[in-house]
Order: sequence, then C-alpha cells, then structure tokens
Amino acid sequence: QVQLVESGGGLGQAGGSLRLSCTSSGRTYHMGWFRQAPGKEREFVAAISWRSERTLYADSVKGRFTISRDNAKNTMWLQMNSLKPEDTAVYYCAADRALGLIVNTKPNKYDYWGQGTQVTVSS
Repeated sequence: QVQLVESGGGLGQAGGSLRLSCTSSGRTYHMGWFRQAPGKEREFVAAISWRSERTLYADSVKGRFTISRDNAKNTMWLQMNSLKPEDTAVYYCAADRALGLIVNTKPNKYDYWGQGTQVTVSS
C-alpha cells in the first residue's frame, strides 16, 4: 500500500505564492491534485502523467498553478502563484496504482490519497 504525504500548505496572501509537495512511499503512475473547500465537493485542480509528458489543469487555476514531478524522488509538486481567496481549501494529492491510458480528472478514478494540507489565502 503506497502512502502519500502532502506538505507545504499554510497561509498565503492574495497575489502571493505557495508550493505544495506530495511524497509517495512507493511507485505511482499518473498523479493529481484536488481540493475541497468547506461545504463543497472535492474538485480537480491539476494532473500529470507518469513521465510528465502531459499535464491537465482546471480552468480556475490555468496559468497560475504548475504541476510537476520527479519520479526519482517519488515527489510531485504544485506551484501556486497569483493566489486568490477562492483558492482556500484542503488540497489533496492522489495517484494511480497502475499505468493507464488516461490521465484522470475525476477523484473516484484515483487509488491512493494523501491526508490533505490546508491552504488559506487572505485578501
């Protein structure tokens, strides 16, 4: 069983930046970031294929957030720039346990999840 651990959350200011990390205890394939604000459903933020040749972003973060990974370090990152108060949420990383053809944007398609890290953006 692979474990995912997020870090790097905290308090940011509108217009500022934060960088989230997700470290896995073993090999994972396609990976993604999701977020969940209070009273809302978990939503897709970004995803990256196993060899980083493909990245996907939600429209709400496109141009502001960048997803990346280093398989040698079993680590994925989410660089968040130009933060907005509406980015406030618990951020989760997720991973596939097998290599598939599709880089998924739906949370129910991922096998492993981290515990989440809180990101709060003040105006």
